[in-house]
Amino acid sequence: MSSEQLAIRIEGLSKHFSVYHSPLERLKHVVFPGRTKGFNDFRALNNVSLSVKRGETCAIVGQNGSGKSTLLQILCGTLRATEGTIEVNGRIAALLELGAGFNADFTGRENVYMNGAVLGLTRAQIDERFADIEAFAEIGDFMDQPVKTYSSGMYVRLAFSVAIHVDPQILIVDEALAVGDSRFQAKCLNRIKAMKAEGVTILFVSHDVGAVRTLCERALWLDKGNVRMLGDAFSVTAQYNQFLFEADNEAVPTSAPKQIEESIPQENSAEPPDAQQAMKLHRPINHWGSHVGSIIEAGIFNQQGERSSVYTAGEPLTVRIRFEPPDHADRNTMSVAFSMKDLRGTDLIVSTTWDQNPTGFAAGNGPLVAEFRLPNHLNAGDYLLAVALEDRSGVLPQYYEYIEGAHYFSSLTEKKQYGTFLAQVSQSVHA
Repeated sequence: MSSEQLAIRIEGLSKHFSVYHSPLERLKHVVFPGRTKGFNDFRALNNVSLSVKRGETCAIVGQNGSGKSTLLQILCGTLRATEGTIEVNGRIAALLELGAGFNADFTGRENVYMNGAVLGLTRAQIDERFADIEAFAEIGDFMDQPVKTYSSGMYVRLAFSVAIHVDPQILIVDEALAVGDSRFQAKCLNRIKAMKAEGVTILFVSHDVGAVRTLCERALWLDKGNVRMLGDAFSVTAQYNQFLFEADNEAVPTSAPKQIEESIPQENSAEPPDAQQAMKLHRPINHWGSHVGSIIEAGIFNQQGERSSVYTAGEPLTVRIRFEPPDHADRNTMSVAFSMKDLRGTDLIVSTTWDQNPTGFAAGNGPLVAEFRLPNHLNAGDYLLAVALEDRSGVLPQYYEYIEGAHYFSSLTEKKQYGTFLAQVSQSVHA
């Protein structure tokens, strides 16, 4: 791919930090470079490569300490790489961690003009944009107060407003939106979607998998400074979710997988398919849990009891999940769940047995069947079914088994309609 088509090219990027045993060892290294061994070499990034096309939205995911912020700081020029090359084509506007880019003793107004100048805008250009920046930030009279008096939410409001009004060709957002209130977060995400539609290249760092799947085409997963996975956003976040689950449950013994019936194909490939590939192959995008094999069969069935790949709007559907509770599992805190998702992985319809019966299942032996009945309210499109057997004893569900892509299907409508859902709406027009 030519440089003209790329907004960002990263090749073999590494960043090492020297972690000294004591301040004295640091001083020795400054005075006598190369003659002290009183430090450790910490590799924050190790041989990272990534190319981002113009107009593409790419996520960077990973646990705290994985190297995400280090990578973004190198891209923005606030850190220097130890090894590797970076090519950036276009003006960057970045919203990094709190405190970056603003002078705490300056007022909000002064910081707007200072940041605009740093990003290459003239005073006249900033004058033209200032009213829009002030209106989007919604901080009122605090615009003329020192930034050190701001709350974290006010700081982010102003920083984000500046970043989006300097006409960036590349926008970098690093988790800072998480400190804002929900209304402002939604406002920011809507603005990011609009910028994406306008062809702005976006690097988006977030722990919100839903936001990543909604906004981004691709994702890079960093783990301890190394590239763990690079691919479409749905597949990467699915594997990342599995990784987080397994990390939280390392002490939980896993049972040997049982033979799963043909309706839930086994995942044998070392590289998981993306959503489109998985749909063609009828394979799960992701399949994991502490007791894989507990779900024996899962699918969507029509009124004739047939499993189909196409359902019409309004048609009665039954989601049927046959499962065998793991040995020694507490049935009183057990739940069965399903989710109908689009191929970006967005949850559209979700229901669990715990919603209506938060007491689990009666004691006993042998397999059980959970059925969920509902009309098809999905608009025309392609969808997938995710199913899970859960333990609800804690604040968050823990998964005995989770299958994302147990059934792929399409919804058909007689005429074109807009929106995602075909809700039953009564209408009237009055004089």
